[in-house]
Amino acid sequence: MRIVVTGGAGFIGYHLIEKLINKGFEIVVVDNLITGSLENIKQYIDSKKIQFLEQDVQKFIEIEGEVDLVAHLASIASPKAYMEHPVNTLKSGSLGTLNSLGLAKAKGAKYLLTSTSEVYGDPLISPQTEDYWGNVNPVGPRSMYDESKRFAEAAASTYINEFGLDVKIARVFNTYGTRMKINDGRVVTNFVYQALTGNDITIYGDGTQTRSLSYVSDTVEYLVRLSNSDFQGVMNIGNPEEIQIIDLAKKIIEKTDSNSIIKFYDLPQDDPKKRKPDITLAIKELGYKPLIQLDQGLDILIPWVREKINK
Repeated sequence: MRIVVTGGAGFIGYHLIEKLINKGFEIVVVDNLITGSLENIKQYIDSKKIQFLEQDVQKFIEIEGEVDLVAHLASIASPKAYMEHPVNTLKSGSLGTLNSLGLAKAKGAKYLLTSTSEVYGDPLISPQTEDYWGNVNPVGPRSMYDESKRFAEAAASTYINEFGLDVKIARVFNTYGTRMKINDGRVVTNFVYQALTGNDITIYGDGTQTRSLSYVSDTVEYLVRLSNSDFQGVMNIGNPEEIQIIDLAKKIIEKTDSNSIIKFYDLPQDDPKKRKPDITLAIKELGYKPLIQLDQGLDILIPWVREKINK
């Protein structure tokens, strides 16, 4: 198989292409490196295991030769980053999705869209099922990300209906693991970094809000299985193990043997209070349940972050 991965130099992108390379597939990575890192994929470029195009997906994507799958991961996913690059965030979800869909259509390829649990907004039901429409503020401070992904899903669905394109839409819930940027404000790496450096652990709100955290190897396994399946449409991808933010902070403090103090700040507008996927569909269609639970995932991540800090 020959696979095009947009955003392949990013966190999940790196782990996905690593798995695909190990399966012997030919990979083309398209990334503008706005949040991705060339360091992540340099070894694969140097060894000629991947072809790398430094390009923004907002521009027309032209790939020579046959393509079997287009995996559209290009996105600015962390709140800190999409607040810094709001227009680019909107365009990667809109123009980038249309351009990558156009590539899949031209090549007669399968198409995988990595959407997000943020399409559910601040949900009024828990766990969230694929048929839930969400509770989203279209003009709020997070809207550039939330609405770009909702548009992306609408575009992908349109290509199914109008052109019969083989499209899989993965609503990816909170994912963590090695190769994350340790300073981009996402909750797990943020807490681990703060605990290891002795800084205050910053919690927004009272800490009773919940997250369900999937280790990256499980998320990627789901994505690969979904790509290879006959399923079309929307599927939740994640780990339903739910934890309150305050308990996550305490767990990380204990695991790092840190003296950090927890400090509370005002909850940002539209920050979701519940985040838990219903993965019944994924288990049924893909025959897989998450293998890495939170304690095990943190035991992998913490030494990696410590090494990054000490470099």
